[in-house]
Formats: sequence, C-alpha cells, structure tokens
Amino acid sequence: MKKFGLVVNLNKKGVQRFVEQITCWLEERDCQVMIKEDTARMIGLSRLAVSQEQLFDQAQCIIVFGGDGTMLWTARKVAQAGTPLIGINMGHLGFLTEIDVPEALVDLSKILAGQYFVEERMMLEAAVYRDGTTVEHAVGLNDVVISKGAIARLIQMDTYVNDYFVNKYHADGLIIASPTGSTAYSLSAGGPLVSPDHDLILLTPICPHSLWARPVVTAPDSVIKIAVLSDGGAVTLTIDGQYVFSLRQNDEIVVRQAPQKAKFLRITGRNFFEILRKKLKEEGERNNV
Repeated sequence: MKKFGLVVNLNKKGVQRFVEQITCWLEERDCQVMIKEDTARMIGLSRLAVSQEQLFDQAQCIIVFGGDGTMLWTARKVAQAGTPLIGINMGHLGFLTEIDVPEALVDLSKILAGQYFVEERMMLEAAVYRDGTTVEHAVGLNDVVISKGAIARLIQMDTYVNDYFVNKYHADGLIIASPTGSTAYSLSAGGPLVSPDHDLILLTPICPHSLWARPVVTAPDSVIKIAVLSDGGAVTLTIDGQYVFSLRQNDEIVVRQAPQKAKFLRITGRNFFEILRKKLKEEGERNNV
C-alpha cells in the first residue's frame, strides 16, 4: 500500500503541523500522498493537491485526521469507490478512529508492512419520493433521521416494514439506524446497543406520544417505508447528523441496506465493548466536571 489520501479536519488543534509530519514520514518511505485541493492550499501543501474525485478514486487508503464526525463524512464520500479508511483520533475517544496520535508512526509502519485487516460495516440507503418521483437519494453510515423543526408540535408518520404496517408514530421524530449508529442518536433516544459485526436495522422513535411505542429491530434486508402525514411545520431528513433535506406532507422515505460497505483498516482488533466502556466512562467524567 503506497498511495494515501489525507482528509483533514482543520478545526482540530495542532492538526496542520501533525499532517506535515505524517506527510514527510510517508514520502520518506516512497509513498504518494494526496490532499483535497482546498485543504492542501490552507495547510501549505499545494504540491499534493488533487480533486476530491481523484483523492477518493486513486488512493489505496484514506487517512482521516479528526474524530468520528470526520470519519462519517468521509465514509459517505468514499462509499462508491470502496476505498478503506483509517482514522487518527485528534480529540476525544472515538468509536470509529483507530490510531491515537502518540502511536501514529508505529501504527502507520504496520500498515506499510501489511499488518492490518479490513473491517466492513453496513451502510444505509435512503430515497425520498414525492408525487411518485425520486427527489433525493443518499447513503449514510450511522443513521437516517426524520425529525421536526423548531415548531413545538409532533410529527405524524405511518411506518411500514416490507410493506407491513408497523405503527402510526406521533413523535418528535424517528431514527433508522445501523449497528454503527446504535451508539449515536439512537442510544440517546433509548435504542439498544448493537455490536457492529452484526447486520440489522433499528427503528427508534424520538419522544413518542405513546406508552407502547418502543424501538424495533429488523433484518438487514428489510425495506423501511415512512409516510409523512404532518401538514405543518418543518420536517427534515438528516443523514449521519450532517446532511439535511427538507420534507413535505405526503413524502415517502424508503430506507434499506445500502449495496456499499464502509471499509475500515484495523490494526489492533480493538474490542467493541472495551471501546464502549471507555467512551461512556469518558463522557460521564466530562459531564461531571
């Protein structure tokens, strides 16, 4: 593996100097380094600039400098190309990043030596239909969320799994999550934690106006259909908490497992439950400060 694309979250403290260090280290080992044009200019590495399309199509591996949010963004962008990612954690402990800054050079040496494996995770595909026409299509790694806007009123939604009626939700929204997304918004809304080596789809209502509305777990080949019944106020579709699309009354949203897989390079084989325990402990300590 000799061609690396770098995706950099410039908001992370000290990231520019660290990227320069990693770039020099890789080039000293005869590796080709590519950086998206606008990012390359901002960090003074214009000689490495390529288009976003070239970055994701030509790189054999994408190194992400950031946290889980940057990993989610990158996973969506490289989904079609199928390029594997590895994240260097530039902040708090993440579920998706693999490398900590102090061990970066040691771990990258292992990658160059072929001492890694590829972990695949299921993604979700969402399509919005309006008057019989597809008006939006997107893929996500964590979740697809239908939620209300600023107006304090509930959304009404009819929900179907494989064309079988499940529930008419009166709620602040509905989360359709992958196993990876089970540790994100779905968890906050009372959904179950799922080990990422499983393939399944979660439906978690947000603040439902019902004693009986509970999270639902469905098979990975299920087709989820949600019909928006609400006729007032802003209703939005959000992918991974980052991409937003405005919905209208009578829109139908269809969510299923995406044909693409998110691919992550792994070195240590970190255990999901060990990461989960550390993450929840870290968040608890931060909230108690």
